[in-house]
Amino acid sequence: MTPHRTLDRWIRENPNKVDLILGIAIWLAFGLSSAFTMSGVTQNGVSQFIPALILGSAETLPLIWRRRKPGVSAGIIVATHLVQVAITDVYLPSQIAVPITVYTLAAYGKRWQSIAGLAAGFLGALLVTLKLGMASGFTVEGGLISFVGLGLVVMLAWTFGDLARTRRLAMQTLEDRARRLEIERQQERDLAAADERSHIAREMHDIVAHSLSVIITQADGARYASEHEPQIARTTLATIADTGRGSLREMRRLLGVLRNDEEAPTRPLPTLADIQDLLDATRKTGLDISYSESGQARRDLPAGAELTCYRAIQEALTNVVKHAGPSVLATVSLAWDYRGLNIGITDNGRGAGALGTADVGQGLRGMSERVSLYDGRVEAIPVPGGGFRVAVFIPYTED
Repeated sequence: MTPHRTLDRWIRENPNKVDLILGIAIWLAFGLSSAFTMSGVTQNGVSQFIPALILGSAETLPLIWRRRKPGVSAGIIVATHLVQVAITDVYLPSQIAVPITVYTLAAYGKRWQSIAGLAAGFLGALLVTLKLGMASGFTVEGGLISFVGLGLVVMLAWTFGDLARTRRLAMQTLEDRARRLEIERQQERDLAAADERSHIAREMHDIVAHSLSVIITQADGARYASEHEPQIARTTLATIADTGRGSLREMRRLLGVLRNDEEAPTRPLPTLADIQDLLDATRKTGLDISYSESGQARRDLPAGAELTCYRAIQEALTNVVKHAGPSVLATVSLAWDYRGLNIGITDNGRGAGALGTADVGQGLRGMSERVSLYDGRVEAIPVPGGGFRVAVFIPYTED
C-alpha cells in the first residue's frame, strides 16, 4: 500500500486523533500568536498579553472536539468571539477558527446547527464591521467591503462543509446498501442451499424407498419362481438389475450435486408466482385454505424479498397444520398498497395456546429475521374467539 493511501486510511479511521492534532497545531500557530500580537498593547496600563492568550486559546482549543461535540465546540468559540468584539478593536490570528467552525457545523453538525452556524458567521461579520468601523471612522463603502469580504469567507466555508456533508452521507448510503446487498445475497444462498438440501433429501428418500421396495418384492418372487418357473425368475432378476441400475444413476446424479454444488444446476427459487402451488400442496394435508389478492404492485419486489414472502406464508401454514387442530379454515391474503405488500395468514383453530416455546422461538423468530432484512415487520397474535393471525409487511425497496 502506498504511503498516501496509508495516511488517508489512518485519517479516516482516527478522526478524534486528527482533530486533536489539528486543534493543538492551530492553537500553537494562531492562538499563541494572538497573545504575542497583543503583547505590546496596553489598556489602562495593563498588558493585553494574558487576555489575548485566554481569548486565543478559547477560540482555538475547542476545535479539538469539533466532530465529537460540534455544538459545544461552536458555542464556546462563538461566545469567545463575542467577548473579543466587545473588549478589543483588532483582528486576532485566532479568528481563523471562525471559518473552520462554520465548516464543521455544516459538515458534521445537525441541520439546525449548520444553519445556525451560517447565521452566526454573518452576524459576526456584521458586528466586526460595525466595531472596527466605529473605531477607525465608519464609511459606508469601507463597511460594505468589510462585510462582503467577511461574509464571503463565511459563505465559502459553509458551502464546502455542506458539500462534505453531502458526500459523507452519500458514501454512508452506498456502504449501507452494499452491506445490505451482501446480507441479502448470503441469505438467498443459505435459503437456496437449505431448500436444495430438502429437495435432494426428498428425492433420495423416494429413490431409495421405492427402489428397495421393488427390489425386495421382485427378489422374493424370483426366489420362489426359481424352483418352478426359471424363465419368470430370469425376467424378475432382470427387473431387479434394471431397477438397481436406475437407482444407482439417480444416486450418482444427486451425489454429483452435493460434491459439485457450484457447477451443478439448481432449481429456481420460489417467488410470489409459486404461492398457488404452495397452497395446492398444503391443501393435500386436508387443510381448507381460502386465498385472495387485492391491489396492484407499484413496482416489483427484489427476488430475495419475494422469497421471504413465500417462506413466511409457508412457515405460517406449516404452523396451522401442526397446531391449529382438525377442521380448520385458513385464510391467506395478499394486499398491495402504495407502501408495499401486506400478507395476512389467519386461521380459526386453537390459537396461540397450541404453540410451544420451541415453535415460537424458531419459526416465528426466523421469519422476523428474514423480514427485517427488507425493513419489514411481522406481527403474530392470537385472534379473539380462537385462532391465530400472522401479519407480514414488506415495503418497496426505494433506490
